[in-house]
Amino acid sequence: MRAVHLLALGAGVAAFAGPAMANDSVMKGIANPAEQVLQTVDYANTRYSKLDQINAGNVKNLQVAWTFSTGVLRGHEGSPLVVGNMMYVHTPFPNIVYALDLDNEAKIVWKYEPKQDPSVIPVMCCDTVNRGLAYADGTIILHQADTTVVSLDAKTGKVNWSVVNGDPKKGETNTATVLPVKDKVIVGISGGEFGVQCHVTAYDLKSGKKVWRGYSMGPDDQLIVDPEKTTALGKPIGKDSSLKTWEGDQWKTGGGCTWGWFSYDPKLDLMYYGSGNPSTWNPKQRPGDNKWSMTIWARNPDTGMTKWVYQMTPHDEWDFDGINEMILTDQKVDGKDRPLLTHFDRNGFGYTLDRATGELLVAEKFDPVVNWATKVDMDKGSKTYGRPLVVSKYSTEQNGEDVNSKGICPAALGTKDQQPAAYSPKTNLFYVPTNHVCMDYEPFRVSYTPGQPYVGATLSMYPAPGSHGGMGNFIAWDGVNGKIKWSNAEQFSVWSGALATAGDVVFYGTLEGYLKAVDSKTGKELYKFKTPSGIIGNVMTYQHKGKQYVGVLSGVGGWAGIGLAAGLTDPNAGLGAVGGYAALSNYTNLGGQLTVFALPN
Repeated sequence: MRAVHLLALGAGVAAFAGPAMANDSVMKGIANPAEQVLQTVDYANTRYSKLDQINAGNVKNLQVAWTFSTGVLRGHEGSPLVVGNMMYVHTPFPNIVYALDLDNEAKIVWKYEPKQDPSVIPVMCCDTVNRGLAYADGTIILHQADTTVVSLDAKTGKVNWSVVNGDPKKGETNTATVLPVKDKVIVGISGGEFGVQCHVTAYDLKSGKKVWRGYSMGPDDQLIVDPEKTTALGKPIGKDSSLKTWEGDQWKTGGGCTWGWFSYDPKLDLMYYGSGNPSTWNPKQRPGDNKWSMTIWARNPDTGMTKWVYQMTPHDEWDFDGINEMILTDQKVDGKDRPLLTHFDRNGFGYTLDRATGELLVAEKFDPVVNWATKVDMDKGSKTYGRPLVVSKYSTEQNGEDVNSKGICPAALGTKDQQPAAYSPKTNLFYVPTNHVCMDYEPFRVSYTPGQPYVGATLSMYPAPGSHGGMGNFIAWDGVNGKIKWSNAEQFSVWSGALATAGDVVFYGTLEGYLKAVDSKTGKELYKFKTPSGIIGNVMTYQHKGKQYVGVLSGVGGWAGIGLAAGLTDPNAGLGAVGGYAALSNYTNLGGQLTVFALPN
């Protein structure tokens, strides 16, 4: 690809001036706020729109402009894309894709309906969700539940190529979106609850040919690391860094899945993502740090070579998956401009690192109830530098097998799961959907059988005790100082992705089904509207014929809504979520709808 210059995204956002070698079509789409070509809005994962026709002064006047039924029930995550006059809408399994003509009353121009084996459904952890499509070079890229990656012609829906990324019979599935960068498309894999050795893979955007694959754990050549040049907290990781932290061949069933979000810095030419929990959930069965599960990765997208890693939760004992998005910003730290990466981990700590070097700058709790660790050790001279200091009472490892460790905060679904936060360069604040939920956790011995669940723990979840009584907060976070600026209590977890706009408005959805708009500076609620089903989709905005629209998918489900989505009633089912969110059925029901809002003419 020829070099291009990325337009500045606004003061404070990673503007990446200088020569970039990202994908031209993606860069053009990112630079045009009327469109949305990536689920993350931009390569930096800011989920910030420069559109400001809808603003803090007039958002109270929003009305429903039009709606579209997807024809599918269960959890609707991700959001539509808009390219030119076309909108592209996806669904949960069976992962239908619709192309809608915005010039012609959202008429269906084409529909792609993959024929997938329904036996993949019970292998998918925590609902049949899909986090959406990506656009690049005149194609729509879909990563299906059965791990088939498909390139569709954006005009006709015709299949350009398809490639199988994994094997559902072994427990490998997909729930994530993809990252088109340069002449490649980067994809991850799910399956941590089935003992999969997880990976990230680059395919050629034009042909679908596999270019490289980097695993989360295993020998150095499989990790794609250089023992002398790849660093962790500024020091070389050394030879066999992963193998030394697993017993025997356990790394082969080690998990570390990659079903979250990818971001990319064209200036540094690095892509960033997180790896998930180690398998099994019973920590006694896998002594050691279990590297490199629960890790932030910085890789070169051309070769897969790893520049640096940082493991947030060594030897995870609570299923604190590390897959949440990495948000890239340029901000001042101690008076100096720094290229930053901010990550809100499931473990309840909000991390800020230098994204060029992997230096850890901030690690603070973004929900005060987090209790499994007192803090992350920030003393560079300490033997435990960069590690969380675990509280024995809440250590499922120290308490042992068949012991129910009670009152652990947060629960396994984390202070935040995959639902992406947003960042506004106008306020320099992050807007974070959170879970205010704690758990009891009892590990037990489990044996590995390919294609069978490899969990080994029983969980129950409940609202954080002694608090506001609800299970969620929507917060504004100062990532440089590691502090909550404001916090809005919610009855249920906020399982929807946030959107920040130049109109000083932040949007998010609730599990009961409300689209909400709040003031970006104060958090004051400015608007709400109840859609037909609970919202776990990510709010998006676009402009068509000079008019700004806001869209969101509603369709309750995901881990928090799995009881409703899959008709489960056992409180311990859904890995503990069914009991915790039982009251949700009093407020909403299954659905599958896109609701689009606009100001009155």
